[in-house]
Amino acid sequence: MVVNVSVIEGPAANADDRFLKSGDTCENPSMTMPSFQQVALPLGSLALTVFAYRNYGWQGVALAVGVLVMWLLLHFTRMLQVLQRAAKRPKGYVDSAVMLNAKLRPGVTLLHVVAMTRSLGILQSPSNTQPEIFSWTDGSESVVRCEFRGGKLQSWSLERPPEAALSGVSENPS
Repeated sequence: MVVNVSVIEGPAANADDRFLKSGDTCENPSMTMPSFQQVALPLGSLALTVFAYRNYGWQGVALAVGVLVMWLLLHFTRMLQVLQRAAKRPKGYVDSAVMLNAKLRPGVTLLHVVAMTRSLGILQSPSNTQPEIFSWTDGSESVVRCEFRGGKLQSWSLERPPEAALSGVSENPS
C-alpha cells in the first residue's frame, strides 16, 4: 500500500486537505498490514498452548511447547538442507530454464524456488529494495527472471536466445 501525502501550508489550505482520503496510498513500508500467516501462526500457537493448559494442565503445556519446538526444528532443518544444496552449485545456474518456468506459481516463496533450482539466484535489483529480482540461467543461455515481494513470487519471465545463435549454423544450406 502506497500513500502520497502532501503538506499544504498557508491560509489557502482547507482543513480537510490535511487528512488522507480514500484511494490515497502510503510509501512507508512499515505501515503495511501483516499477512495472514504472520498473525495466524502466533495466534494458533497461543491457542494450542491455552487449550493444552485448560484440558491437561502443565503437562499439556509441556506437550504443546514440545510439538511447536519440533515443528520449528523440522522447518529449520529443511531450510539448512536447501541452502547446503544451493551452496554446492554455481550461483544463478539451473539445469533447464524452460522446466523452471513451467513449475513456477505465484505466491511461492524464495526458499521454495531455491529448492527447485538447487542454486541461489543472481540478484538483479539493488539490495534491500522491493521488489527483489533474481535470475537463473541454463546451459543454452535461457534466463528466468523472478520478481519477489516480501519473499513471495509475484511474476516471472523466460527469455530465450535466438534459435540461430543456438545452432551456430546459417539458415541458407547452400
